[in-house]
Amino acid sequence: MLDKREIRAQLAPVRYTTIAAEIGAVIARLPVTEGARFQRGQTLVQFDCAVQNAQLNKARASLSAADKAWQANKRLAELNSVGRVELDASEAEVAKARADMAAQAALVGKCSIAAPFGGRVAEQKVREQQFAQPGQTLLEIIDDSALELEFIVPSKWLVWIKPGKVFQIRIDETGKTYPARVQRLGARVDPVSQSVKVVGVVDGKFNELMAGMSGAVMFGQQEQQP
Repeated sequence: MLDKREIRAQLAPVRYTTIAAEIGAVIARLPVTEGARFQRGQTLVQFDCAVQNAQLNKARASLSAADKAWQANKRLAELNSVGRVELDASEAEVAKARADMAAQAALVGKCSIAAPFGGRVAEQKVREQQFAQPGQTLLEIIDDSALELEFIVPSKWLVWIKPGKVFQIRIDETGKTYPARVQRLGARVDPVSQSVKVVGVVDGKFNELMAGMSGAVMFGQQEQQP
């Protein structure tokens, strides 16, 4: 018998992630507000890193001093005026100073967070001038350039439902019907409910559609026959 249950699906972004602080610092700027769009590589969070920049400058100065001492010892070594131990020690100091500078540079690099992909800010969890702790969630971002549809169908439909199969979805919030197609099928059948997960994608760009909207999936009636 034809399964009479209404197949429901929800729109979800293809990519989404949480932006968190990697350092403890005051948030100087949040250039992109909640709901706004951004491009890949655009700055999403800028921290006040005056202390970190000062430490980087100090590390650069230490490296410069260590390098000068090493260069001087190399010239003295050519004249047999310095021992091998002192020469090796000065070279080690250069390596240490270079490592310290690299560590400080990496820290400063975390003072600005760039968007890993283009999309929208779904939720802003902090405000400017707020002190952020390492690991604290700052933003929730989504890539809504393409919206996926997740839904569950009877496993007996596997005889005809395949990737690329076209269908329609009527979205509750807009009252409109949109073209869509099956993108991939779940990896296993649930033996209890005898169902399988299907992931589809809306065909085309419709500005009124937003992640979180839901609706009814519609396939051709003949296709749904067992």
